[in-house]
Amino acid sequence: MLGIFLDTEANGLNPKKHKIIEIAYQLIDLFSGELKDSFHSTVSMSSEDWEKSDPESLQVNGFKWEEIERGQNASEVGRQIQASFAKNKIKRGEAVFICQNPSFDRVYFSQLVDPDLQEKLLWPYHWLDLASMYWSEAMKKGALGTGKYPWQTGFSKDKIARAYQLAAEEQPHRAMNGVKHLFLCYQTIVGFPGIYS
Repeated sequence: MLGIFLDTEANGLNPKKHKIIEIAYQLIDLFSGELKDSFHSTVSMSSEDWEKSDPESLQVNGFKWEEIERGQNASEVGRQIQASFAKNKIKRGEAVFICQNPSFDRVYFSQLVDPDLQEKLLWPYHWLDLASMYWSEAMKKGALGTGKYPWQTGFSKDKIARAYQLAAEEQPHRAMNGVKHLFLCYQTIVGFPGIYS
């Protein structure tokens, strides 16, 4: 089973008017923890779409127009993702997406590869989130008195990292930084069974 550890950045939080500006993922063997492949791209957009950017979102991810201008167009990035998934035999039942915020990442990912095409290609439709994994573990520890409940620690990725005494995500919030930090948190909370066998 492969995990598609994925993160996206966008020029705002409203997918009806904002666009994806960066995507990164790492394909990880969920038994061994082995990195199988990775992908990263900045995505271009029109200057009209850039003008609709939410300033707070750009403050978080640090993107400037000059970087977006040099990015690849969305259709080309989508084709590259399709080629990457085909090469790695990504299909339903043999891979899952793992994100910090799949409700955000999935909708922006779908700006690159149409959901109908994802379905036709039988790509995974399970998008798992780190916060729920942490929530489950923290609830058990809270009930046993061996740790705090998740609402006591918070469950953003950086707060999850803090609860496990891990470093915060490298700044600014860029997609590959998010993927690497997501992997670190997942490895600590869930682990890879093949490492211990």
